[in-house]
Amino acid sequence: MKRDTKVFFTRLWIIFLLTSLSAITTTALSSAATPQIGESYGGGVVFYVDGTGQHGLIAAKTDMPGHSFQKEEGFFNWYGAKDVANAFVEGFSDWFLPNREQLHTLYINRSAAGMATTVYWSSSDAEAESAWAENFASGEQLVGNKTNGSRVRAVRLF
Repeated sequence: MKRDTKVFFTRLWIIFLLTSLSAITTTALSSAATPQIGESYGGGVVFYVDGTGQHGLIAAKTDMPGHSFQKEEGFFNWYGAKDVANAFVEGFSDWFLPNREQLHTLYINRSAAGMATTVYWSSSDAEAESAWAENFASGEQLVGNKTNGSRVRAVRLF
């Protein structure tokens, strides 16, 4: 059986071109899809991106509406804070109250997420009756009684 060398090399060249174009397109798409801090993404605003550029944290675009019993609008006790953050749905159902470290990262990038200069709850317990919060006016991390009222900003991972 005689093989047509010209047809063989033409097919090989086409396979090479298609493979190269596929690699270029994939690289361009993945770098274009890397979220940046301050960008709207995944139902909120990106406030942290890890070293790979593929994972990070998103904050809800606004503080949680509502309030806990006997608190002003927008203020929740710690138990209510956890409930309202976990119940938040903005196109995604995996929102949660950030832990102490995540909340501090949100403080560092507070301008990207449009945070108020007030105290926000974290999900981190301090003791049986107290939990960690952060003052977004100063960056001070505080231990507060779980019945105190503070604001809530839900976050999610990507």
